[in-house]
Amino acid sequence: MSADAERRSRLLSLKLRALVREHLGLTSDPQGTPEVFSPGAAFLTDEDVWVLIDGDATRSLGATLAWATRLERPIQLLVERDSGVVARRAQFFSASLTVWHVDEKTLLPAVPEPHLPAVEPAASHVALMPLISSSGADAVVEHGIVVGEVRGLEMCRVVDDATTGEARLEVGMGVNDREAFAMVHGEMPTEQALRTVIDAVAIHREPGAMVHPFNQFGAERLHRWRALQNPQSVGFAFLQPANPPVKRTNLKDPVPCVAVGKTIDGQNAVAVFVNGVDLDVVPFAVDAADLHNVERSVVVARDQDVTPSLRRTADLSTVAVSFVSITNN
Repeated sequence: MSADAERRSRLLSLKLRALVREHLGLTSDPQGTPEVFSPGAAFLTDEDVWVLIDGDATRSLGATLAWATRLERPIQLLVERDSGVVARRAQFFSASLTVWHVDEKTLLPAVPEPHLPAVEPAASHVALMPLISSSGADAVVEHGIVVGEVRGLEMCRVVDDATTGEARLEVGMGVNDREAFAMVHGEMPTEQALRTVIDAVAIHREPGAMVHPFNQFGAERLHRWRALQNPQSVGFAFLQPANPPVKRTNLKDPVPCVAVGKTIDGQNAVAVFVNGVDLDVVPFAVDAADLHNVERSVVVARDQDVTPSLRRTADLSTVAVSFVSITNN
């Protein structure tokens, strides 16, 4: 741990004990033991496990459950941001867990936040979807945003022109890449530009391709793309892309993605795709099942990424969660 990280950890530990002291109405620090907990800080007393999340808490519940449930005491989870999302997910687990919203020095019971409302893309944005498809990319709508994906990797997006307000298609991976591409290829027709990008990207998204930036991003979405071509490979009769329970903030951080459909045995379910060990994938998956009003969630992952802690977390879920192995890497 770096010196800055160690200093931050100590400050968080002090803050957590102060919050516990204020909440319990004590005149001195409560009796207990500080514990190392990388997403923030933890404090163990005879009665409870107190956990404070540092910063963004939307992906914190899984790590909390994986670590704190082993201690077999009620869990008091303190969050300063996104407490509503954490509380919404926490209600689907049988662990003794209370989520608190930190308001300066006061702890308030966190209130489950409703899901994001469904947003339909603007008609002018939908009108550009045939262009995306005819160029060889997959037109995908996520939370009302129209993008073009090449085997799961976003390589274009429909945006409104800042000057004219008209819908137009920007080519590139992420906003900076799109801006750079426009500077270099501004005179190239959009369809030609998109075809050029698709041809350059697709060869790097093939199984067995050499390591390249185009196959290092969006691996979980590549898994989804393959499953959409062959739903039976992950136990589904059919699948289609679906909104995740929270918006994706960027293209570089690995975040699970979602599809919805019907399993081979006839159950409505979501499939949640992940690449790498993700302690929060189970809370994410049950949240996705709730969003899409289905009774089952299937986590699709590589064998090595399904750890015993993930299975323990799944066992705590009141929503049926199962794991399916990715067979093509």
